[in-house]
Amino acid sequence: MTATKSANQNNAAQTLIQAGMSKPQAQRKSKLLAELTHTVSQMGGGRKPKTYFIPGRIEVLGKHVDYAGGRSLTCATEQGFCMAVSPRDDWRVRIIEPKRQLEASFPLDPQLEPWTKDWTNYPMNVCRRIARNFPKYSNGRLHGVDIAFTSDLPQAAGLSSSSAMIVAIFLAIADVNNLHQHPAYTAQIRSNLDLAGYLGAVENGLSYGSLQGDRGVGTLGGSQDHTAILCAQANTLGRFSYRPVKLESRIKPPPGHVFAIGNSGVHAQKAGNAKDQYNRASSLASEAASLWRSKTDRADPHLAAAADSSPDAIRQLREIIKTSPALLRNRVEQFLDETYQIVPKACDALADADLTTFGELTDRSQHGAETKLGNQVPQTVFLAKSARELGAIAASAFGAGFGGSVWALASEDHAEKLIADWSDAYQKVFPEQAKEAVFITTHPGPPAMCVG
Repeated sequence: MTATKSANQNNAAQTLIQAGMSKPQAQRKSKLLAELTHTVSQMGGGRKPKTYFIPGRIEVLGKHVDYAGGRSLTCATEQGFCMAVSPRDDWRVRIIEPKRQLEASFPLDPQLEPWTKDWTNYPMNVCRRIARNFPKYSNGRLHGVDIAFTSDLPQAAGLSSSSAMIVAIFLAIADVNNLHQHPAYTAQIRSNLDLAGYLGAVENGLSYGSLQGDRGVGTLGGSQDHTAILCAQANTLGRFSYRPVKLESRIKPPPGHVFAIGNSGVHAQKAGNAKDQYNRASSLASEAASLWRSKTDRADPHLAAAADSSPDAIRQLREIIKTSPALLRNRVEQFLDETYQIVPKACDALADADLTTFGELTDRSQHGAETKLGNQVPQTVFLAKSARELGAIAASAFGAGFGGSVWALASEDHAEKLIADWSDAYQKVFPEQAKEAVFITTHPGPPAMCVG
């Protein structure tokens, strides 16, 4: 290793540590960033690359609430995307993932047709939306970029690798083109909270203020994942509400504790087989809000706006839906319980260092997902239950559902044994899925950031 490369790697590690990442994880990321810098330098741009880290996220509480204006408790992970970016003179975007030997190239074109069957659906939709919302900035066309990236997030594990990719590609193109100075940008995006809302709209295809919507990736989600990725704070949990995105509070997790993540090995691909199931939960929330509007002659855009419209609104909402099918009633009850009971009371419990109550509220959230939201599979149900039986303070499935992962909160002294016992128990009950299962630990990590 040359002296310059070694210095750059050390600087990257120090930047990540200063942002709150643990030293072992920061050293791993700095090595990956150095390798990616070398890769992108060989892609032909000839300019000094910039490097980025974009985390995944843990949805601690707040299942399927963001697109209905609810609230959730989240944090970023210490695992995520590492990326090196170099500007191009033309308007093409070229992306390489050297470890998996993935490569794609396409223009920043408002007429770009994404290839919806593979991973490129996400970056191509970002490029199409940028070209439509921020056309002909500065001296003609937008500049393209060369991107080399890799990720240490488990794939399709519910840790929001898809939204992390959307954030990553947007940041790369936005920085190269100084989009933060574009009049259309400054009119609508004034903070990372706004940017999270916008990127949620990029993913689901909706408009964001005057920034006109487009096709999206095919899922009807919200902006929780983008908010956690962009607005996290290391060693802290963030309580946010949505539509619009608002930071309500930040809560310290119990000191000396860590999140263990058990990935079920059942892929949680929102744009894959689970897309229709995922969209059903969103559609039911929209249907309930529409029913509310028709019965009240109000214009509340989502369930949270309806519930917040008066002191008596929740009772009135329940009265309106009482003759609706059970599927819709259960969906509304799960939303109301998560947004107005579980998340606020769990935050109070953490503030009071009442981990027993926090664990009980998390169990209640998991039960609601199993019985009312209906987005669990036997593997995630088992992982949540077995983590508690093995001594976890709290445990819950998270993310889109229909596969994915479960988080378990444990003391740092107990985490290694929990992971070992948890993995062994899962292998005995679900040996086939266990072949692809991954068990990791993470502290609440820093947000997406330019490293150097």
